[in-house]
Amino acid sequence: MLSILAAGSIFFPGLFLLSKRCLKHTPGLALSEGDATIVSARLVSSIQAIMASLAGYIIASSCEDVIEDQHWLTSTYILFAVPYFAYDIYAMFLCYWHKLQVKGHEEEGGRPKPMGSEVASYLRREFLMVLHHVVMVTICFPVSVFWRQGKGDYFQGVMFMAELSTPSVCLGKILIRYKKQHTLLHKVNGALMLVTFFVCRVLLFPYLYYAYSRYASIPLYTVPLVAPWQCNVGAFCLMAPQVYWFTLICRGAFRLFTGASRSRPPATLNKPDRGCCPGQGAPLPPPANGYSPVPHKADRETDTH
Repeated sequence: MLSILAAGSIFFPGLFLLSKRCLKHTPGLALSEGDATIVSARLVSSIQAIMASLAGYIIASSCEDVIEDQHWLTSTYILFAVPYFAYDIYAMFLCYWHKLQVKGHEEEGGRPKPMGSEVASYLRREFLMVLHHVVMVTICFPVSVFWRQGKGDYFQGVMFMAELSTPSVCLGKILIRYKKQHTLLHKVNGALMLVTFFVCRVLLFPYLYYAYSRYASIPLYTVPLVAPWQCNVGAFCLMAPQVYWFTLICRGAFRLFTGASRSRPPATLNKPDRGCCPGQGAPLPPPANGYSPVPHKADRETDTH
């Protein structure tokens, strides 16, 4: 167990550092420290999502009995992936901090803010995502490894496949970072993100109840009544933020495909950081996770995640 945790603790931060180094020093790229950090964080998130989705598919397709069948990859990948969530909290802070540095240099003559205030600002801005990651480590990890007692590997595999929507979310953030909101690639990716997020993260939970109703040969509406209350509470707590984020994606997709952003003056798209708002004092950058309930003027027409 400890060796697998250690492997994950080395793999994800190591991949981030290697990616950042390559992006900074590869001829033809030579990204700045901030851009390399942001792109590397998205790349690691996408790789983790692909690994989780593949593991989930292997597990789910191998379990005929959705309750009793077990697969060795279930607990193994949980142990391997847990360090990712701790790493990602730090990676998101680095992305947030680099955006603040660009904004602070432009608006305050390069005077840095105290690190403590930046951390507090990050935690306020990213509260929901940080809380999600903390819950994954402190609650979902022990529940998945110990409380289940080896039962329900099929359901765990299906939940792994929720990560299938992450690569399109990350690609969308990178395209916005480089002012590619009006390209065909961004629109196609936005449509793909909308579909995959809805199927893999919103419909996921009703499907889990449907799968159990078929297994137990009971009506779907009776599953919440016979399932352990802990399962119902856990499903609700995990589904609620997904529904919230999906509503934000729908808003962004509506603005993107109705072409509302084209009515904005071109000058608003030429700011170095996509969180800057012309004519305002010192607004905070959009959340590192991209789910902004109050989109900023420069990118609110196209930031669909």
